[in-house]
Amino acid sequence: MKAENRFSMTVDNFFKKFSVGSLLKQANAYKEKGVPCVKVFKVLFKLVFTGMNLFMNYETENSDIPFAKDVAYRFLNSMHINWQRFLLLLSAKVINHHIAPLTTDERADAFVIDDSFFSRTRSKAVELLCWVKDHADGNKNKKGFRMLTLGWTDGNSFVPVAFNLLSSANSKVRINPARQCIDKRTVGFKRRQNALTTSPESALSMLKQAMSVGIKAKYVLFDSWFSFPATIIKICKMNLNVIAMLKDTPKIYYTFNGEKKSLREIYRTVRKRRGRAKYLASVAVELHDKEDNLVPAKIVFVRDRRNRSKWLALISTDMNLPESEIIRIYGKRWDIEVFFKMCKSYLKLAKEFQGRSYDMMVAHTTIVFSRYIMLAVENRNNTDLRTIGALFYYCCDELEDIKFVEALQLIIEALKVTLQEKLFLSKETINELLGYFVSSLPDYIKAKLSVVSCES
Repeated sequence: MKAENRFSMTVDNFFKKFSVGSLLKQANAYKEKGVPCVKVFKVLFKLVFTGMNLFMNYETENSDIPFAKDVAYRFLNSMHINWQRFLLLLSAKVINHHIAPLTTDERADAFVIDDSFFSRTRSKAVELLCWVKDHADGNKNKKGFRMLTLGWTDGNSFVPVAFNLLSSANSKVRINPARQCIDKRTVGFKRRQNALTTSPESALSMLKQAMSVGIKAKYVLFDSWFSFPATIIKICKMNLNVIAMLKDTPKIYYTFNGEKKSLREIYRTVRKRRGRAKYLASVAVELHDKEDNLVPAKIVFVRDRRNRSKWLALISTDMNLPESEIIRIYGKRWDIEVFFKMCKSYLKLAKEFQGRSYDMMVAHTTIVFSRYIMLAVENRNNTDLRTIGALFYYCCDELEDIKFVEALQLIIEALKVTLQEKLFLSKETINELLGYFVSSLPDYIKAKLSVVSCES
């Protein structure tokens, strides 16, 4: 069978197995007449794998797109389609009906929260465009959005669940306002309102939405950018445990031995473990907020053996977890870094469509995330023999979870590339992790991605 036919069959099977057409209808994407929405969505979904954008496809003589470009742009610019709802339903179906049955209840699955720069550096008239600090490029101010993302991982497969393209409520930072002529009853108006919320508010809202559609996880993982005591306490009230990197700042206090101390003061107080210990120290503390809500937690200090003056602190609200497990589970957070790299390098995030409306950017981001979900499913099918059938399921072992040593190496890597307040992996390490992901895909999909990579 030709690679082109195999790829089309893969897309068709994905749409059929996870009822993409039905999910689009539930997200208010349907038409009474004309080209069905699912047909338009499928063409846009497959577009990136052709190596050409929408304009180039219409310019070629042998274009097989069965509708005019106005149909595509009306679809992308619609303020009535609830794209976040569609992504939630799709990810819930993939996680609950395809990935979760392949893992045991003992495995530590987790929600992962992080943000990435959504670039529109060459734009001037884009709706809600604002100045954003790009932490991956020396904190330079650039035009674009902060793409706050919630994902789910079991240590082998990462699935994006929700996102919010954040602008700014500060008019001094925001370059353009939202359009004024939008009906306040539409979902388009609501998502523009959400674009002006803070990161913690948006993250908590996405967690509630994910849980409302039946997505379950034992932990919530995030880096120091979100690790404020008030945020952690609110997540704990949702019956979720938190494992996060802590920010070393004198303005945040933890109750340690009956006294409120900063992270650095606690580090100076505790006795460090000697020799080649896996971690430096571990202490029990209490978190508190303005309403005096208290949550017990465990802080684990990890030090770079190459530089004794550098250290990092992880916090866990699950007091029963041993220190090595806290470090190992936190290592799963790096799955989202690979996801961001894959979306930007291969799936044309923020490059495929250059529309000015906020609705189009949300629609485009949802399509890109949906592509990644299909690749994650194919990656899992290609590496996990338990997907073949019931008999094979019992005969084959579960895929191995991330190891403690691997997680510790990733955290030490973060130590080496600290830039001010933001911690992230080096480009070389992310490229290596991305290489593992791509190498596990079927050959005919890798061939498609190589074309996309050459085009970008």
